[in-house]
Amino acid sequence: MTHAWDPHTYLRYAGERARPFLDLVARVDVPAPRRVVDLGCGPGNLTAVLGQRWPRAEIVGIDSSVPMLEAARRDHGVGERVRFELGDLRDWPGSRWAPADVVVSNAALQWVPGHLDLLPGIVEALTPAGVLAVQVPGNFGEPSHTIRAELAAQPRYAAYLEGVAVPQSHDPTTYLQRLAELGCAVDAWETTYLHVLTGPDPVFAWVCGTGARPTLQALPEGPVRDGFVGEYKERLRAAYPDGPAGVVLPFRRVFVVARRLPER
Repeated sequence: MTHAWDPHTYLRYAGERARPFLDLVARVDVPAPRRVVDLGCGPGNLTAVLGQRWPRAEIVGIDSSVPMLEAARRDHGVGERVRFELGDLRDWPGSRWAPADVVVSNAALQWVPGHLDLLPGIVEALTPAGVLAVQVPGNFGEPSHTIRAELAAQPRYAAYLEGVAVPQSHDPTTYLQRLAELGCAVDAWETTYLHVLTGPDPVFAWVCGTGARPTLQALPEGPVRDGFVGEYKERLRAAYPDGPAGVVLPFRRVFVVARRLPER
């Protein structure tokens, strides 16, 4: 079952979504890479940050979403040095954009089932001493996800949602161990951000751009989707009440920075 990403909806909380990316890239110690690849670059706003971080590097953003790439090229394309290419991140190791000195994948791998199986190919496509930097959400036990799953399992919705894409990730230890087995020196950690959101139904607005989008798109327009959305909003308001600062959305993120070591 396919779905389409919407750059405008995704970028509604661009500042909050950028924080984990900036924290991730800050831990990448590669002074002068020649090629930096952003796997799952989305609308390109953060790929452009890579161009600022490494102004002499060739920067390549790869994404499978045509609307996202159109937004990236329109808003962030910078001549020959920063480019955006249509492609599946699973195929990158065999593309003309490999090898790379730095590979960044920010909030993308969680959409690839069995993505641990991709790591050997990605590591192999790094240059000697190249670095893989990954960030994935780790909040799938939170109400923003569990409420969606509970509603999706109800008979009135389940028939429409069979096979719908659902994001998944692993704990930092799992990534650390797998990448260490592949001959990498690994730094892995997690952080829980407290995003303060405002406006009507802000948590619903947040999930519409990411984790819940495939579910919502799979439901037919009209009473079925309206019923799902109405109940989802109501339960999210109860789970994330408005307080003195606004609505607080705790969001756990998992980070990994792995440097390929010379073969022994």
